[in-house]
Amino acid sequence: MSDRDKILAIIEPDIHPTEVVARATWLAKLAECDLELLLCDPDIGALREGFFVSNEARDIAEKIRTAQNDIIDDLAKPARDAGLNVTTAVLEERPVADGVLHKAVDMNPRFVLKGTHYHSSAERSIFVDSDWQLIRTCPFPLWLVKQHEIREKPVIIAAVDPTHSHDKPAALDEVIIDTAQTIAGASGGELHLLHTYHRLVGVGREATRTFKPIELPIDKLSMKIQAEHRERLNGLAAASHIDAEHTHQLPGDTKEILPIFARTHSADLVVMGALARWGLKRAILGSTAEKVLDHLPCDILIVRKPED
Repeated sequence: MSDRDKILAIIEPDIHPTEVVARATWLAKLAECDLELLLCDPDIGALREGFFVSNEARDIAEKIRTAQNDIIDDLAKPARDAGLNVTTAVLEERPVADGVLHKAVDMNPRFVLKGTHYHSSAERSIFVDSDWQLIRTCPFPLWLVKQHEIREKPVIIAAVDPTHSHDKPAALDEVIIDTAQTIAGASGGELHLLHTYHRLVGVGREATRTFKPIELPIDKLSMKIQAEHRERLNGLAAASHIDAEHTHQLPGDTKEILPIFARTHSADLVVMGALARWGLKRAILGSTAEKVLDHLPCDILIVRKPED
């Protein structure tokens, strides 16, 4: 048995499985890891268990299981042909997110990969989709794969917040940058550091009109905020040896700016952080990763601090 780290790839037949396997194969070779493919297909437990289940139903279940094993073996073939050590399994536990999480905790993977697709407004409003559940609960780096081919030398964006707003600790930025740099270095890719910030100009001018004759020094405050953010971003970039050409600060909301920046720079991957937050406020607000997931044109890799 290999002692190498593993990558866990979640395979769903209706969410571009060949792209997920291709990305997992690329990443496993890059990170020198073994690969496990976990097929998440419709549950057949009801056909196999229970006092009133007929022999005919059990036969159907066995045929479905055989077909599922054939499917995952066929999907594994390109990775095996590429020289990777590949194991396969079929997930029987439901809900899928819980089964994936239990599997991941058991095997302690370097990365968990999963295909993602556009989510309906209903899925986004109640957060029942497996993607949302894994973004919130997966303790391992979670790579959500979009339907596109990653380039040989990818463009990677590390989305950071050096001002530590929204209770975001400084250590998380370090994990984001270290992960992005490791992937960029191994692949010969190009890394960009991005920080967005809210400016006061628009809000302040409206407040000035509303509360005249009080004069609010909004422009001066806005410039001060911009300078403070830039100073911290430059310090973070310098500590990570990222040059000025690849360090970007843009005003605006992250969920609006990040997808535009990713498109403008033809990004292949965005690396960003997530915190372990619970309770009603967390459920309503969601994380930045949840808010931008559907709008990014590329893959997204979500990382946490080790203790989260």
